[in-house]
Amino acid sequence: MQDFEIAVVGEGLAGSIAALALARAGRKVALIAPVFERQDHRTTALMDQSIRFIDGLGIWETLQDSAAALSTMQILDGTKRLLRAPPAQFRAADVGLYAFGYNIPNQDLMTVLRSAIASEPNLQRIDASLDTLSIGNDSVALSLNNGSNLSAEFVVAADGRGSRVRELAGISTRRWAYPQTAVVLNFSHEQPHNNVSTEFHTETGPFTQVPLPGKRSSLVWVVKPQEAERLLALPLAELSLAVETRMQSMLGQVSVEGAPEAWPLSSLMAERFGKGRVALIGEAAHAFPPIGAQGLNLSLRDVMELVKLLSSPTKAAITADAGDRFNRQRRADVMTRTFGVDLLNRSLLSDFLPMQVARAAGLHLLTASGPLRNILMREGIEPGRSFKDLAESLRRPFNRQKAG
Repeated sequence: MQDFEIAVVGEGLAGSIAALALARAGRKVALIAPVFERQDHRTTALMDQSIRFIDGLGIWETLQDSAAALSTMQILDGTKRLLRAPPAQFRAADVGLYAFGYNIPNQDLMTVLRSAIASEPNLQRIDASLDTLSIGNDSVALSLNNGSNLSAEFVVAADGRGSRVRELAGISTRRWAYPQTAVVLNFSHEQPHNNVSTEFHTETGPFTQVPLPGKRSSLVWVVKPQEAERLLALPLAELSLAVETRMQSMLGQVSVEGAPEAWPLSSLMAERFGKGRVALIGEAAHAFPPIGAQGLNLSLRDVMELVKLLSSPTKAAITADAGDRFNRQRRADVMTRTFGVDLLNRSLLSDFLPMQVARAAGLHLLTASGPLRNILMREGIEPGRSFKDLAESLRRPFNRQKAG
């Protein structure tokens, strides 16, 4: 039987980053997942906090040429309702940044991660699936489908919505579905995007264009399931025209690249995010619609918290309550983001007039109030950032006075 300090189950983006980060934090790590070669044509917008974190892992420099900066984000009301919200624009320069974050093709990110994992001496990748696990007072015993067994002081579940680890740990979930499907694709366009991401709010959900390098962008178009089927059946020329029309030709002529994909929308939140010697991260812990670039950024904050709790250059033993401490640290952030995205999504779908009034009034308040808009931008980039910046600004006059 092989002994590890930490076993990470699941090799998606969250699991791969967690395994690499924990190994580089001084732990002996096993990354358990079957080899699965699949081309992922989706992209992920990583905010400034997440970019700084992966830069600390030494992989950002390799990714830069594949990524596009998100310097401006704007929200436009694309509905035909009587009460329409005003345009809202958010500029990274207003909070002292060149970009809120960067949009990165998932396949490029995964390729760089696999290379880093293969060369990390503290990390062993195991080509297998988890069969069973037994959680003891001092360790967790794991049995794999290739017949091998191993033990670990701590297990990280990064094995997605149908998490086997979560099930075996006895952690339940709350799930709910939406009458929506996300059509995902990449496209080239005639006019430059100038690092501007545009999100149209429509009656069926958001239509979100996000820059890629050059005159290219990625798109998440949330529609009713029947409409998604129709869009996927269109010839590329007709689908390209449909995208251009929905965008009001903001980027000129559009050409969709390759086959689009469709993803039914649903949400999931675990009853708890850690328990004893187990922690849940990524979609094993939380999942929600692709609104506001929150998904993987929330997962990376899971990883950041794990690194804080479990890193140990001195190889100190991992305590039996580490999962419970992780749960307490992550609960507020996960619940706030999950229910915030859910409320925004439902406000787009609702024909209830007071709900439409509230959404329009909220966006109007953001456009009219610079300080409030800046607070929202800082919180979107990094929870608690606006309060840190406020505390720092209050300290500066005191420090200057003291120095004088």
